[in-house]
Amino acid sequence: MTIVVEKLDLGGGGRSVMVKDTIDVAGHPTRASSRALEEASDADCHAEVVQALLNAGCRLVGKTSLHELAFGTTGLNAWTGTPENPRYPGRIPGGSSSGSAAAVAAGLCDFSLGTDTGGSVRIPAACCGVFGLKPTFGRVSRAGVMPAQTSLDCVGPFAADIDTLIAAMAAIDPSFQALPAVAGIRIGVVPVAANPEVQAALDAALEASDFALHGAPLPGMQAAYDAGLAVINRETWNACGHLVETGLVGADVASRLLAAKGTTDAALANAEAIRAAFTAEVDAALASCPILALPTMPDYPARVVDAADTRAAIGMTAFVRPFNLTGHPALSIPFEGASKLPVGLQLVAAKGADELLLAVARELVRRLEQ
Repeated sequence: MTIVVEKLDLGGGGRSVMVKDTIDVAGHPTRASSRALEEASDADCHAEVVQALLNAGCRLVGKTSLHELAFGTTGLNAWTGTPENPRYPGRIPGGSSSGSAAAVAAGLCDFSLGTDTGGSVRIPAACCGVFGLKPTFGRVSRAGVMPAQTSLDCVGPFAADIDTLIAAMAAIDPSFQALPAVAGIRIGVVPVAANPEVQAALDAALEASDFALHGAPLPGMQAAYDAGLAVINRETWNACGHLVETGLVGADVASRLLAAKGTTDAALANAEAIRAAFTAEVDAALASCPILALPTMPDYPARVVDAADTRAAIGMTAFVRPFNLTGHPALSIPFEGASKLPVGLQLVAAKGADELLLAVARELVRRLEQ
């Protein structure tokens, strides 16, 4: 199984960390698990988030594999090899930050960093049974992270427990504050169409958490999902489309890139209008309930043998991509369904309320462990 694409030994004696191979580490190439970047030059300097890790005393021990060019949700990669799902063998690790989630699930590091453009931290977190956070858009520096230009992508941490996730965020976000109190917090439950076992497991967890629960429909989610796909298609084509000409991009990603090339200016303008409308819709829901809850994924992770058609798997991101479009912080908490397979509970908070999001997640986990 290919989880680590390059071993490193940098930094202090603190928590051990691995980073997705879209994040620059000085003196090492950033290849994004793509043969088309096999001959990439070494990075001249650390990404700002890597420097933040080193400043916090962390030890950088490796770079992790990913779905090629971070453009896929399954984590399958024919060139580097697909990381095995350590806790759920035979199931996809999820993408695109597959190696970062698998590294934490396998106990290879204390925490890891991935990137999330359309669910690429939360999806693999749910698949591998670990915690994963997509911070508020723009809160964690992306300087030195591929792609350079994006209106969706966020660097975020994975960890096996909520306290380590919080510590990771404190290390990479200089503005991170002490977590607030959560007494009296209302959780808005977003109705979605999910596998009954997935929904039952998460309903039971929310009920047992003893938070006040209220319905919080978001009727614009499907339109926001479609709009998010249009934006990521245009932005990924702009960043990586030139690599198709090398003939070295994997067939699955190359076909998605060529399809993305056809994203029209009109489709993008429509997507931006939907972005504004859905952002207002989510903000209104959060004004009533400061935390929203819904499944991370509609179903259990697919078997690796069934997941070869990447385009067919895009629907895995139906519940996560809309919050990339809006920029709200969101995290995935690991649970299991009746079939002993992984499900994720996604919590969403207001922009900038990353501390509240983590505080509620910590309290929810604490209550369920009692």
